[in-house]
Amino acid sequence: MTSGQRADLGLIGGSGFYEFFDQADRISVSTPFGDPSDDLVVGDVGGRRVAFIARHGQGHRFPPHRVNYRANLWALRSVGVRQVLAPCAVGSLRPELGPGTVVVPDQVVDRTWGREHTVYDAPGPVVHVGFADPYCPRGREVAIEAARGAQMEVAEAGTLAVINGPRFSSKAESAWHQQAGWTVVGMTAMPEAAIARELAMCFTTIALVTDLDAGVDGGEAVTHSEVLAVFGRNVDRLKSVLRSALAAMPAAEPDETASCSCRRALDGITLPFTLPA
Repeated sequence: MTSGQRADLGLIGGSGFYEFFDQADRISVSTPFGDPSDDLVVGDVGGRRVAFIARHGQGHRFPPHRVNYRANLWALRSVGVRQVLAPCAVGSLRPELGPGTVVVPDQVVDRTWGREHTVYDAPGPVVHVGFADPYCPRGREVAIEAARGAQMEVAEAGTLAVINGPRFSSKAESAWHQQAGWTVVGMTAMPEAAIARELAMCFTTIALVTDLDAGVDGGEAVTHSEVLAVFGRNVDRLKSVLRSALAAMPAAEPDETASCSCRRALDGITLPFTLPA
């Protein structure tokens, strides 16, 4: 791998984000957890080296519960990425946060099952990683300012509930989520955020509201076509937010002297294997 194929920033998103790069290198990466969803694409955004991976693969071929989250994050770390931005589409659990709103969550609730939730499941020292604050504080601050700069409605905090999918919630489930005080609901944010923490990577989610969840404010059932339509109408503005955020992210720091608490998540822990440099 050449120095030009390395990056300190990562972007996990849909296939439409390939347009971020005028020129880019495609890199095939193998991992201990199998193949990632797709090749990495590495190029320049706002003067920064960024590695992009399509979360669902080319043609959106992997549903949320089949995404190889471990391989995707491992692949990004292996090319040097230590700060990740992960846009996603979500349904709103609050009527005041309508379609087109950007939510930068500060908390997450994991309601998924059957997914590989950790990279530390082989025999060896047990690894318990702190996850009280799931998202990078510096990354969230940058994302909020970028959304404001793009003149988007932005919720500066909130709880993202992650369901297994690929089906949407029933009205009863949605009512349960609202009563719990959660803000938005999606299908891909976990175990993505937790695995990033296990790999000592900073991780920030930028959630675009595409619909009100089933039964919110008297709404009817969510449809896939509705989600795609709203996302399509807002994708250019979301790209503008991401470009600004990537350009404004803190400069890369060496692993051994990194100051962010996300990067220090493994301090004092004996690992069963060496992480990619």
